[in-house]
Amino acid sequence: METENKTGLIVRPEAAEHVALPHGGGFHLLADAGDTGGALGANRLTLGEGADGARPHYHALSTELFYVLDGRVEFLVGDERASVGQGGMVIVPPKVAHAFGAAAGCTAELLAVLTPGVDRFGYFRALGRIQHGMDSFDSLLPEQVRYDVHFLDATTWRSARTA
Repeated sequence: METENKTGLIVRPEAAEHVALPHGGGFHLLADAGDTGGALGANRLTLGEGADGARPHYHALSTELFYVLDGRVEFLVGDERASVGQGGMVIVPPKVAHAFGAAAGCTAELLAVLTPGVDRFGYFRALGRIQHGMDSFDSLLPEQVRYDVHFLDATTWRSARTA
């Protein structure tokens, strides 16, 4: 998939693995921690109209950066809600709760970077299976430490998204 050499990592668009999501979106898996010597992990996420991207969670070890490539995204970062459009960026430090999804009536495309990296391609593949009804969300619960994704109660986020 990637070409690694002494000067860096090159990922061509056609080489990135695509994990389809049922709302017409999907993950483009760009770099996993193993590809970057642990420096970072990166993916491009396309969300269908009004689709959730991630329920409330935090990362114990890593900072996550989101850059909105297209559309509009609703974020929850700690207790703050924000709507961020194309060209906007959100940075979430370790241990800060966050969630996100495409704004109502909008599609969205984001670049997400996690640093230091954690091997999470397996996590994104599992999310694809869950969203297609091939597995249950509960199957991810034992993997929270492995993927450094620690899930939180989603009740408030869900009610805010449907309001």
